[in-house]
Amino acid sequence: MKIKLSNTLRTLLLGALLFGSLAHAEVQPLDRVVAIVDNDVIMQSQLDQRVTEVQKSIVKQGANQPPLDVLQQQVLERLILENLQLQIGDRAGVRITDEELNQALETIAQRNNMNLEQLQMALKQDGLSFSAAREQIRREMIISRVRQRRVADRIDVTNQEVKRFMASEHGQLQLSEDFHLANILLPVPEGSTAAVIEKAAIQAQQIYQQLQQGASFADLALSRSSSENALEGGDMGWRKTAQLPPPFDKLIPALAPGQVTQPVRTPGGFLIIKLLEKRGGSNQLRDEVHVRHILIKPSEIRTDAEAQKMAERLYERIVAGEDFSTLAKNFSEDPGSARNGGDLDWVDPGILVPEFQEVMKRTPSGQLSKPFKTGYGWHVLEVLGRRATDSSEQMREQQAMNILRNRKYDEELQGWLREIRDEAYVETKL
Repeated sequence: MKIKLSNTLRTLLLGALLFGSLAHAEVQPLDRVVAIVDNDVIMQSQLDQRVTEVQKSIVKQGANQPPLDVLQQQVLERLILENLQLQIGDRAGVRITDEELNQALETIAQRNNMNLEQLQMALKQDGLSFSAAREQIRREMIISRVRQRRVADRIDVTNQEVKRFMASEHGQLQLSEDFHLANILLPVPEGSTAAVIEKAAIQAQQIYQQLQQGASFADLALSRSSSENALEGGDMGWRKTAQLPPPFDKLIPALAPGQVTQPVRTPGGFLIIKLLEKRGGSNQLRDEVHVRHILIKPSEIRTDAEAQKMAERLYERIVAGEDFSTLAKNFSEDPGSARNGGDLDWVDPGILVPEFQEVMKRTPSGQLSKPFKTGYGWHVLEVLGRRATDSSEQMREQQAMNILRNRKYDEELQGWLREIRDEAYVETKL
């Protein structure tokens, strides 16, 4: 006999079955708040994800993992500081456009000798989604701009400080020439016989001959070297003359980039070093660019979108034939250059913010750039010319200035982070 259930009874039975299954199922914990930070919160899932990323990084470095509770506290504190800076950026109207984000990702890929597709694959292999990495980079760019406005603008380095630093022993060491080096090491164990030493010497000489004939240094380092950096193609990073043991402190400065030393017997074995590139020193040719620009800043009464539209209108007026200098004097909000018609004179690109450098690099001489954004606001620039200048002393002064600014920046940043942390309402629930 077929029993027909009413709709009401069917609903009750289904509800009872569902309740019974839930009663016997394992309870799955939901995400929870681990910190209240002013007007925002940090969730357990955010903390777990960042802890996992840090743990992977520690493994790659070959370091010892700290206790989980210690690591969680350290990571949570970092997330709190990041959150506070993002909230400051949000209130100040700091925004990163998709175009700026795409440019940043392309730059990251290029620095790692990849294209965007290869970067996505590399992130996937590390267990990271491209969309998550993209958003993390956006957050880092916002934080960088917040720090530029709140910290970097408060730093002042006097000419007297620069002169004292350049005259000091530490300053002279810091300003000396830098060498980017790679090495190949054929080990000779302590107490080796003459036959073992001779065999290693012959092998080192054979490698040297291969290098002279055009063989890849990185490939030979990978296959033949026993140095700790063999897997990196022998790359030793940057070294100063004072950091090189004899006789390399005399041999390396005499090399041109791309050249290698002959095999040298050292306590560890036979060593061949290649000079990859050099920088600094007493003789410097500096690339300079003559550029002028107009800066439009977002403010309390002008949104970022309005600043962008204003920069675009000024760009269109210049293209239509209006005088750049006159518009800069009337509208530019860079007080240092506006009175000169936006003219920054001849500048070393290295002293400018990366976004400005990149656009200036892409803009041909005599051409106008389309409006673009930096941490200061929206710019339109015109490249008036390019030249190479022998400016050794100016380069040393600028390098000293940068070193002192970076030192003060680190100190100022730590103080500022303590300020915003102390002034914020933070309640942790870890």
